[in-house]
Amino acid sequence: MGRENSMNTTDGNSLTKSSGSPVAEEYDIVIIGSGAGAKLAAWTFGAEGKRVAVIERKYIGGACPNIACLPSKNLIHTAQVASYVLRSEEFGIARDGFRVNMSAVRDRKRRMVSGLVDIHVEEFHKSGAELIMGSARFVEPKTVEVTLPDERRRLLRGKNVIVGTGTHAALDPIPGLADAQPLTHIEALELDDVPEHLIVIGGGYVGLEFAQAMRRFGSRVSVLDRNSRLLHREDEDVSAALRGLFEDEGIDAALNARIHKISGRSGQLVKVVIEQHGTERVLEGSHLLVAAGRVPNTERLGLDSAGVELTPRGYIKVNERLETTATGVWAVGEVAGSPQFTHISEDDFRAVHDNITGGDHLTTGRQVPFCLFTDPEFARVGLSETEAQAQGIAYRLFKAPMAAVLRARALMEIRGFMKALVDAGSDRILGFSALGVSAGEIMSAVQVAMIAGLPYTALRDAILAHPTMTEGLHPLFSTTPSVAVTPAQKPAAALETA
Repeated sequence: MGRENSMNTTDGNSLTKSSGSPVAEEYDIVIIGSGAGAKLAAWTFGAEGKRVAVIERKYIGGACPNIACLPSKNLIHTAQVASYVLRSEEFGIARDGFRVNMSAVRDRKRRMVSGLVDIHVEEFHKSGAELIMGSARFVEPKTVEVTLPDERRRLLRGKNVIVGTGTHAALDPIPGLADAQPLTHIEALELDDVPEHLIVIGGGYVGLEFAQAMRRFGSRVSVLDRNSRLLHREDEDVSAALRGLFEDEGIDAALNARIHKISGRSGQLVKVVIEQHGTERVLEGSHLLVAAGRVPNTERLGLDSAGVELTPRGYIKVNERLETTATGVWAVGEVAGSPQFTHISEDDFRAVHDNITGGDHLTTGRQVPFCLFTDPEFARVGLSETEAQAQGIAYRLFKAPMAAVLRARALMEIRGFMKALVDAGSDRILGFSALGVSAGEIMSAVQVAMIAGLPYTALRDAILAHPTMTEGLHPLFSTTPSVAVTPAQKPAAALETA
């Protein structure tokens, strides 16, 4: 990150100290934030010859390559290697002793991040987009004031302005939580010691991925969740399978848990008072990780000065074209309330780019694939059973265990299952879910078929390479489906094929 200031291309006539009033510089596109959608906008508009300025407060390239998606998957992969070492005798490999050097784990992650930042800097340079390190706020419509690290200021006016500032971890107003200085995913990726006992608040994606990784590094891990199921928005069979996985790996999950108060400090000793089913108890741990939701980064952006309104939840209010309530101001990614995935932010960029250049690109009705990177993975695209039932959509259910996939048999990693919802009146695939090895890759194959409008029989009858995980779509779609579920019927748990 030492190159940050070298990326500023400044005009001495436009810069002032904090007490002065800078002269506005004119740009075609001004972008606040450099995350997934924002950086693609910068590189694309820049390469098209537009004058583009990107203001980034801290992380070049945004959260994904620095403190979120990619660093966490780096850590998770290392944890998977650790699990192989722990299981080495299963593979016929003798093992003497086991110790995880978290400093080395962290340094490996840092090397990856450094390489990614270098790539991002080069992309900004090649595109011609100007990257400015500093803090931005609107001072009037389509006009942004940037405070540079040396406290000088620049005033940038754009024909169009794109906001892509993302979100940050939420801290619930639990007594003692803030004083405990808990870890978020950012600090958890910088640990240089294996926590003795990690308490995780939140049974969603971030919480579950870190819980399993730290357990495999040698931590004792407890997960607290206010809901009755892990990953509670997914189908019950998914939650049950994840709960069984965690139990087998020695991870304690306290569900229906209401946190009353917290004392101590993370990294030393923390005590968490919880209530379950009317009974109060105290959990003691060495570290506390908060992974219980996200909050949009909209504070101190001066959105009122630009005429940009927020939703009741604090996200930037946008329409289906990602236009804000201010003409010429757009928002992309999580800060716009879009599903919180990097690939959705990238698709937001495509919509904004098309719309700024004269198109009419809407975000409604798009597919939202996602993957939970536990081991094994969970992936889904399209409707879940829960969603189909809530919407009164009739479907046929195909379901097969991962044990039916010969590649999984070869790896002896047969935990999990696949299932697909097919329209009751046609052969169109409505949704696909998988919990198992390479679930995300299998899902992508099904998604391509869904995009193409192919019937499920096209996958059933396709010649797929043997032995691959995607070949498992043959046994899945060759099973006898359950009878069609109608809006009048109960949830289909009893109708699933074995």
